[in-house]
Amino acid sequence: MADWVLTMKAATPPPETTRDEPVLDVLLAGMVFFDIVFTGFPHPPAPGTEVWTEGMGSSPGGIANLAVASARLGLRTGLAAGFGDDLYADWMWSVLRDQEHVDLSRSRRHHGWHTPVTVSLAHDDDRSMVTHGHPAPDSLNEMLRNPPRTRAVLTDLGDSAVREDPWWRACADDGALIFADAGWDPAQQWDRSILTDLAGCHAFTPNSVEAMGYTRTSTPAAALAALAEHVPLAVVTCGSDGVIAVDQSTGEEASEPSLRVNAIDPTGAGDVFAAALVLGTLRGWPLTKRLRFGVLCSALAVQQFGGSLAAPGWGDISDWWRRTRESAAAGDRAARETVAHYGFMSECLHGADTRTVRRAEATIARFSDADAGAEPLDQPTLRPTPQHEGRP
Repeated sequence: MADWVLTMKAATPPPETTRDEPVLDVLLAGMVFFDIVFTGFPHPPAPGTEVWTEGMGSSPGGIANLAVASARLGLRTGLAAGFGDDLYADWMWSVLRDQEHVDLSRSRRHHGWHTPVTVSLAHDDDRSMVTHGHPAPDSLNEMLRNPPRTRAVLTDLGDSAVREDPWWRACADDGALIFADAGWDPAQQWDRSILTDLAGCHAFTPNSVEAMGYTRTSTPAAALAALAEHVPLAVVTCGSDGVIAVDQSTGEEASEPSLRVNAIDPTGAGDVFAAALVLGTLRGWPLTKRLRFGVLCSALAVQQFGGSLAAPGWGDISDWWRRTRESAAAGDRAARETVAHYGFMSECLHGADTRTVRRAEATIARFSDADAGAEPLDQPTLRPTPQHEGRP
């Protein structure tokens, strides 16, 4: 009972913050889901059949994917979200606050409101999802009536609640850089008013299908050119074909290939890329360096299952860099190319917190220190990006 009392006290809205310096690097708001991810299907499930899979993991999902990805890269991350009072919510609150060090002071817990749940089926480099949940009792604007100062905001313009109550505009007026996504449109109508909503945003980071849909273009390169008319930083992710981007604020244009890995679950890979992009932007990195770092973080994430808890920390990045250099020294040609491509990693890792992070487990695990004996990740190697006609 004592733990519950402490938890409820932690959810109390804080007093007004001083306006001198940002207290956060990243502020997020949205819905948190309890994710159950199944991987390793011998064949897709079909009506009337039962399929036994090779792997399963549970983790906080939804906006928590971005929160964990940002926090594991060392960004001071705040999250405003509704949490129920069931066991799922207890576990996710503990994981996010105590394990991942996400600031939940703007989040609220609601008596009698159950946690939204998503079951994700990862198969053939893609996924299908089944979700059940209800809107949170409090709106995002109610939770962020007095938002803390932050250097950046990550927001989903495709979320109807965000479009109705664009809480992030107060942060933009206070100097925050707004990194926007639009999410998948199940009806594939691609409402072009999304482009109007980009006013005040610093960056827009859709995938290629979304980008072409919203801009009514036929190639990722054409979509990128159209989006660059709306935001200073336009980024289009192209899955296995890599990523292309234009930064009007610096005059840079860049494209990067994907990294060749044994992907087992793509859940949250886009969120990991977005968090890495924010980190690089806040550090003032050149565009090419930002894209390469984002591609690397995504490549490390898809080798784990479980969405948010698949996000790499600096320890994972350090281990990958060490193993890649060892392979290069042993004569591996692909590893030598990768080392040359990522020569900036040694400087990035200098002074970084390289502690081990925790992965998703096949149950609602008890809170404990991360298992230092985690399986090593594959060594990503460069995969050339096909040339797109008309790319800037």
